[in-house]
Amino acid sequence: MKAIILAGGLGTRIAEETSTRPKPMVEIGGKPILWHIMKIYAQHGVSEFIICLGYKGYMIKEYFFNYALHMSDVTIDLRTGTTNVHRNDTEDWKISLVDTGSDTMTGGRLRRALQYLGEDDKDFCLTYGDGVSDLDVSGAIEFHRSHGKKATVTAVRPASRYGQLALVGDTVEAFAEKPVDEGGWINGGFFVLDRSVSRYLSNSDECVWEREPLERLAAEGELRSYFHDGFWQPMDTLRDRQMLEGMWERREAAWKIWA
Repeated sequence: MKAIILAGGLGTRIAEETSTRPKPMVEIGGKPILWHIMKIYAQHGVSEFIICLGYKGYMIKEYFFNYALHMSDVTIDLRTGTTNVHRNDTEDWKISLVDTGSDTMTGGRLRRALQYLGEDDKDFCLTYGDGVSDLDVSGAIEFHRSHGKKATVTAVRPASRYGQLALVGDTVEAFAEKPVDEGGWINGGFFVLDRSVSRYLSNSDECVWEREPLERLAAEGELRSYFHDGFWQPMDTLRDRQMLEGMWERREAAWKIWA
């Protein structure tokens, strides 16, 4: 099983961070949020990644190209130009870094990435490079394979941005700082897909995965929902990033499912 990660957008809603780096490289706890997402998948045995690059994609390439060096103890002999690695804490990951265009939309990026699936890859995971969750990825994959449809989307109910009051008259009987939004289930951005979804993608870079492809899959009865009641949080704004950083610092990062 491979995971395709869409990591090429501009991240304009968090411009305070993305003016100098791509959004997936914005750090939580000293590591890019992209790394956190990959750790979530790896905990469920998904260790091969296809990362769709766009805006400032060279920074993601450079990060992983030098990743082993940054994670190891090394001795560098400047005279001879040799390097000895004494300790290597890198993960057992295989990563394909694919330039999918600076202005390409999500469906166009997915279409370009599909060529990096292997011949035996009947299905694969897809997600965005800016959201974390304690999602049971293994459960989502098992559910997808059990129903036989072309696509599975994780359905989540996000926390409300505002506190809610349980009132009887003017008496507050209960207060919830961040209750679950009762507005219904939304697209949580974690998909499991049959590779035949390629037929739903147009040949244009303007193809938006969340529009015609998903709408057609739904209309044809080929889209099922895997319901996730646990933690889920996108990093859309600076406030989101600060909240995630605070959770990490307090050791309350619900998405940290690895040891």
